Amino acid sequence: MSYPKIKVTPPGPKAKKIVERDSAVISPSFGRAYPLVIERGEGSIVVDVDGNEFIDMNAGLAVCSVGHSHPKVVKAIKDQADKFIHYSYTDFFYDDYVNLGERLHDLVPGSHRKKFFYGNSGAESVEAAMKVARWHTGRQGYIAYIGSFHGRTLGAVSLTASKPYQRARFAPLIPGVEHIFYPYCYRCPFNLEYPSCGYACVDYIDEYLFHRYVPPDEVAMLMAEPIQGEGGYVVPPDGYFKKLKKLLDEHGILFASDEVQAGMGRTGKWFGIEHYDVVPDIVCVAKGIAAGMPLGVMASRADIQDWKPGSHASTFGGNPVSCAAALAVIDVIESENLLENAQKQGKHIKDRLEEMKDEHPMMGDVRGKGLMVGVELVKDKATKEPAQKETGEVMMECFRNGLAIVNCGVSVIRWMPPLVVTSDLVDSALEIFENSLTKIEKG
Repeated sequence: MSYPKIKVTPPGPKAKKIVERDSAVISPSFGRAYPLVIERGEGSIVVDVDGNEFIDMNAGLAVCSVGHSHPKVVKAIKDQADKFIHYSYTDFFYDDYVNLGERLHDLVPGSHRKKFFYGNSGAESVEAAMKVARWHTGRQGYIAYIGSFHGRTLGAVSLTASKPYQRARFAPLIPGVEHIFYPYCYRCPFNLEYPSCGYACVDYIDEYLFHRYVPPDEVAMLMAEPIQGEGGYVVPPDGYFKKLKKLLDEHGILFASDEVQAGMGRTGKWFGIEHYDVVPDIVCVAKGIAAGMPLGVMASRADIQDWKPGSHASTFGGNPVSCAAALAVIDVIESENLLENAQKQGKHIKDRLEEMKDEHPMMGDVRGKGLMVGVELVKDKATKEPAQKETGEVMMECFRNGLAIVNCGVSVIRWMPPLVVTSDLVDSALEIFENSLTKIEKG
């Protein structure tokens, strides 16, 4: 069967009614992309309440890693729910909590012994990393990146620097956080070019932060996304993280990789940082780990988690149903060769977008790894002025034509489908995107 299938131009009448009801009772703090009202999903297809069937290039914001309602994940959820749904691991024990840690131990980068803390979300995994870094090092400072997104809880949003409204009116935030430039080669803040730049963005940390105003022996942790997600699907150049890690090690600063969006196979490897031949001290995971069930994991070298009982905990973290789902997700990724599929389909998306770039004046840059691909839209390729308004229009035109896809950064369309996505759906999605882009370019 061919997809998408649009019965009525979305949003249809049923969707509109639900959106109207939403505004009366739901917090206005949510920033919705467009009025897509989901009724059900299967694989890489989602169906709205009006019966429209969309190709899903969002995967529930990189969450539904093995597709919507994968039978093996659904079975694991149901089987566990039949046994028991909750019994706080903060105070007691159950098997799958340990089973998941043992499975992740072999997947998280590094041959060292590791330990795991479970929460409910990416923000909670980041908060756990912030706390354990302070506990272990006895230091109070943090370094994060301009353009980063690590969550919206008070600690996580102190590291986040993606959009001003995410931080507005919440000060004072956590003190001791310094933000540095991310290696955004398409828009290098130093106006240099890779590789002749010699990683000036790393030298900046040493020469300006550490030698001018940030005592490195007071910094507990640097947290980085291996590919910036919300910041625009920005991919660092090869060698960047190796030079950075060397500098951090010289000063005893822990390196944390925020894999909330890039992890669990999205980039074609289990974790995005694996593309750079660097072993982080701490890894934060969420989103795709349980394919829609709430689960966040903070993994670290075992010696880092030397905190005492009661130092940190979570009543619902590592819920038995979520743990069962996560174990099923790992099984599915392995048994269905989804890392290989992410590499294959991601390459196909990038290659086709690169071909389009020569034909479309608004396509400024194409970048990504695996099924984490971004295309940056600009008003002019020479000036690189962001096409922010037009990017929103392209996204909406895609939506009206049955392609669920969203933007990020200032003017980037991001491709993050489920890892099970097939070639025919990718081709259909690319066709809709190009047609939508062409329409907007023509005004």
